[in-house]
Order: sequence, then C-alpha cells, then structure tokens
Amino acid sequence: MSDKERFDDTDFREVVPEDGKLTAGQGSGKDSEEDYTSKENIRASDGSSGDPESGKAAEGEEGHQDDNEYEDICYICHRPESKAGAMIKISNGICICSDCMQKTFDSMNHMGFPTGDMSSFGNMPNISMINLSDLQNMNMLPKSQKLKKKKAKEEKKEKPKLDIKSIPAPHKIKASLDEYVVGQEYAKKVMAVAVYNHYKRVACDTQDGVEIEKSNMLMVGPTGSGKTYMVRTLARLLDVPLAIADATSLTEAGYIGDDIESVVSKLLAAADNDVERAEHGIIFIDEIDKIAKKKNTNQRDVSGESVQQGMLKLLEGAEIEVPVGANSKNAMVPLATVNTQNILFICGGAFPDLEVIIKERLNKKSSMGFHADLKDKYDKEENIMHRVEVEDIRKYGMIPEFLGRLPIVFALDALSEDMLVRILTEPKNAIVKQYQKLLAMDEVKLSFEEEALRAIAKRAKEKDVGARALRSIIEEFMLDIMYEIPKDDNIGAVSITKEYIEKTGGPLIRMRG
Repeated sequence: MSDKERFDDTDFREVVPEDGKLTAGQGSGKDSEEDYTSKENIRASDGSSGDPESGKAAEGEEGHQDDNEYEDICYICHRPESKAGAMIKISNGICICSDCMQKTFDSMNHMGFPTGDMSSFGNMPNISMINLSDLQNMNMLPKSQKLKKKKAKEEKKEKPKLDIKSIPAPHKIKASLDEYVVGQEYAKKVMAVAVYNHYKRVACDTQDGVEIEKSNMLMVGPTGSGKTYMVRTLARLLDVPLAIADATSLTEAGYIGDDIESVVSKLLAAADNDVERAEHGIIFIDEIDKIAKKKNTNQRDVSGESVQQGMLKLLEGAEIEVPVGANSKNAMVPLATVNTQNILFICGGAFPDLEVIIKERLNKKSSMGFHADLKDKYDKEENIMHRVEVEDIRKYGMIPEFLGRLPIVFALDALSEDMLVRILTEPKNAIVKQYQKLLAMDEVKLSFEEEALRAIAKRAKEKDVGARALRSIIEEFMLDIMYEIPKDDNIGAVSITKEYIEKTGGPLIRMRG
C-alpha cells in the first residue's frame, strides 16, 4: 500500500499521510485516486454525495430544504455557515467547517501514527472509526432547528426594515384592545404607547446622535385581572414577533430547568428563525414574581436571585447565543447570536401579599395622637396596588439592578362586580357568547337574565381569583343543560334565571311552536 490511504464511501478514516495531504484511494474499486479536497469541492458544487441512488432519494425527500433559504450547519461544532465560513460537504449530506477539519488533521499529525500499515490503526488510542451511514444527516433537520440566511445588502437597501406609516397609532391599538378587554383603561393606554414607541425606536436612525432607549415595563396586578390575556390579545392584533415565556421554570445556568436564554429562543422560533426579525420583537415574561429572592434560606438561590442577575444582560441589551429549536444549549442543535438591544421586554406578575408591604409603608405614621392614622385605614381600599412604588417591589424580593432596567411600573385594577358582569357579555369572545354559539349548533337559543349575570358575578367575586372564576361557575350550571338538551329535539330556547344560579329554582325552557 502506498502513502496515500484508502477512502471508502461507508467508512471514513481520518488519516493523514506524511505529505500532509488527505487523499482518496480505490477502497471500493470504483473511484480513482484524487485529492480529497478537490473531490469534495466537486461534490459541493453539484450538490450530490457521489452515490446516484442517494442523489435520487435526496431529490424526492421533502425534508431537504433549498440551500438558498437555510444555512449549512457544522456537524461537529454546530456553528452555522454565517459564523464558521464555507463548509466542506462529505457523504450523507454532512457538513464540516474548515476549522474543525483542520483541528482533526492537526491532532492526527501530532499522533504520528504509521501511514503504511493500516492493521495497527484500529488499535491506536484515542482514534475511533466513524461510520458515515450511522451519522445523522444534518440536512434533514426540521425547520425549527435551521437558521434562515440573512438577506443580501442590496435587498436591504431596496426594502426598508420598517415603515413608520404602517404602525398603528396608540389610540387604534387601544381601540382594538377594547373589543376584547373590559376595563383596565390605564394599562391598555400604557401598553399601546409602549408598543408604538418601540417600533418608532426601531425605525429611527441615530445619525443625529440621539438614541432612543427602550422602555421595558413591569405589570403588577391581582390574579385574574387580565395581564396575560392583554398581551395575548395584543399579539393577535399586531403582526409582531412576540413570545410569551414563563419565569417559573427558569433556573441559573448549569441547573435542572430552562436556561435564561430560552426566553429569547422562543422569540426566535416565533420569528421563524429569522434573527433580524427577532431582534425587533417583544418578549412577555409572565409570573415574574416567582423569581423573587427566597427569604430565610441558607442555600444557593438558583431559581430566585440568580435568575434575576442572569436576566440583567437580557433586559439592558447584549449579544447572546441561543439554541435554535431547543431550550438547552447542551442539545445537538446550532446556536444563533441574537442582540437584545432592540427587544422590548414586558414583565408581569401577581405579587401576592404585596398589599401588606404597601400598607406598612403607608402606615409609617404613629397611631397615637391627634394626627394619627388608623391602622385599618387602607384595609378596604380595593385598588391599593396603584399605590405601589419601586421600594415596595424591592422589599418583596426583586433586586435593585433588575428593577432599574424596568423603568415603567404600573398596576392593573382589581375586577369589581360590575366589571365581571361586563366581562360575561361585552367582549367579542365573551363566555356567554361562546355558550350561545354552542347551543345554536343544536338550534337552541340561550339567554341569561340580568339578575342571573349579577348572581354569577357576585359568586365569582367571593372566590377572589378574578375572571377565572366566571368560567368555572358557568360550567357548573351549564353541565346539566348541555347534557339534557340534545335528548329532546322539541326544546327551542333556554333562559338562565337568578333562582337557578342561587339553587332555589331551575332554568326556563321553552318548547318549539
């Protein structure tokens, strides 16, 4: 056997001869000896793997994507083509970047293994045989784990990133929210202005030296007041890459749970793995109060204060590497670099027992003397959350550095009985309208008396869980009706009465004709 080693299509042996050039021999009796690099350049140019059958199969596979749309990923370091440079393609559609290939060559050169006798190659330490047929085809990755190629500079000049005239004005955004969300006038106004200013900030230039800073927001409100619902509605109304993440599963890097960068990974998935579009998106982090500092603990707070410290760079703006299509960097997926400088962050949380901290601050005056304040002065104030200050949230367990990156702090109103009645009937997808549509499919008309709606709202208010109680109460009373009506085709209309809600009577049922 000569200095040039054999290359078989099924067994790839990483071998370098003394002259430093990796060559291909006649291992299968079909290929002629030629330079390995030139051979792979030919394969990369025609897009084939050298096997006519595999080429035909690749043409018929729907999983193969157009090379012009998605980037090639290095099988070893999982870097995309935009970061690692041009890829070297080998059998089965596997791509390896030049850096990883060179490191492999260097490591084998330093080993100094023999080039003439291949019998001792399999017994050498730290050298293993790689079977190309067993490797995963990187071209067959799902779309969720592929990065889209960036557009050419010429296309960017022709089409601007964002047209300010196409951005809806704050009053139009609020009017759209009014169709689905009852009350919360101040909160809807703040969110509408923030979204409008955010996209003006993205579209403006900084040639005059004036750079507009982003205004991250912190929403405080009792449970069931509509924090998450408002953001979901906003995402539905606007053509905006928006991701809704949950802070309860976040932990410090290296511990079991989601990494902090996973919230940006969700935004990248919402933007169809388009990094440039994701960098202009909005991230809503729900249950932010669950990462408050744990009190009376002697152990490392991996899901509390450590998460807040890790989120500082996200909120302020930094270039971070996020996994594409996965929550963990340890997964065998490529990494993308996302700049969070232009991403708007909205944080929301119920902050239970924050009212106690607010009352303690308001009752600092002495409870004795002529000008004393009564200790129960603020006990009956329903919307005491509107008096919240940054100091109260810091005392709750949020670190000052975290709060400093959320300049806009506002509270939502607690739902009153009147608001609960309106929630039942006014929004486009109100609960009453949903049940009326269900019974309309059975050609039955459903109606609720005004006093019955009041009784439902009163019971929901007593449960103290906000608008979530409305659904459970109506489900309880509609169960028998939804079960019995399909039995009798003669039923034409059903009316829910106050007596039925208070369990002192039944619903009014009218027959057809």
